[in-house]
Amino acid sequence: MTKLIPILLLGVFLSGCATPYQRQGFFIAGYSETQLAENIFQVSFQGNQLTGRERASDFALLRSAEVTTENGFRYFIVVDWVKDASSNTMYGYGSTAYGSARTSIYGGQTFVIHEPRPTNIILCFKEKPDVVGRILEAEFVKTSLKQKYGLTN
Repeated sequence: MTKLIPILLLGVFLSGCATPYQRQGFFIAGYSETQLAENIFQVSFQGNQLTGRERASDFALLRSAEVTTENGFRYFIVVDWVKDASSNTMYGYGSTAYGSARTSIYGGQTFVIHEPRPTNIILCFKEKPDVVGRILEAEFVKTSLKQKYGLTN
């Protein structure tokens, strides 16, 4: 029975949700952006350990489309894309785990936690550019991805 309690606590810890589509805060995962030039932006999405890579990449792309329209542009090109991820390792000995998190577990275990952090560098245009490459229409991308994830705003 005493070993069942730590297993249940671990289950509660791992039963959280993937990072929602939200602005990143001090202790809150989510999206962020930085303007690098008049029409160039760096857009990132930081997920938690329960956020899949596809979801994180889609949310970085969705925020890229929103940044495009919020700044008066209609089209964008992803000129650089980084599939970054952080990994945290948690080691369990006895009844305590040490690492980037602290929780009670039963001993001798190692957990590796991956958190996806894709980053897009986007180049925005008011009119559809006559260039070779994947030119994305921001409104279409926003509508498509919001529908895919059931986002209403």
